[in-house]
Amino acid sequence: MSRIGKRPIVVPKGVTVQFGTDNEVRVKGPKGELVQSLPSIMMFEQQDGQIQVVRPDEQKRSRALHGLTRTLVANMIIGVTDGFQKVLEINGVGYRAALQGKNLNLSLGFSHPVILEPPAGITFTVGERNTLIISGPDKQLVGDVAAKIRKLRPPEPYLGKGIKYQNETIRGKAGKAGKTGKGAKK
Repeated sequence: MSRIGKRPIVVPKGVTVQFGTDNEVRVKGPKGELVQSLPSIMMFEQQDGQIQVVRPDEQKRSRALHGLTRTLVANMIIGVTDGFQKVLEINGVGYRAALQGKNLNLSLGFSHPVILEPPAGITFTVGERNTLIISGPDKQLVGDVAAKIRKLRPPEPYLGKGIKYQNETIRGKAGKAGKTGKGAKK
């Protein structure tokens, strides 16, 4: 049995979880409401403020989806209670981020500023020293938005300029060491 899949999910006070047809799960809490369709072969047992994910058989597909389904439901509950966030750092001369209302205005060395409108449920916060915080209740959407922003100007290994995750380590490379070898003037 899956070690992750067999753990019960605790539903905190103030959060409601409803299971609809075709395993559509609706979770409502203080930070919003999330709806997701989960694999139809999985079954749910809800009792005493806990949810247990049950797989119907021991086939390979059922075992693979057991832990995934439990994690998706648990992340939905965490999202509507605490929320998720990703922190990006913007490094480089002239690279900066600013908020214009809800929109994010990025100056990344292009000839024009990049203006991004947040998807529904996502909020941008610009901190000191060019840090950008992306937060929201949907873990997948927060990660997708952070990846799209990082893709605008990925960090480069020579000078370290670009957008990177807060905990990301960029291995630097040495630049040109000067001319030696064939063709060098002496």
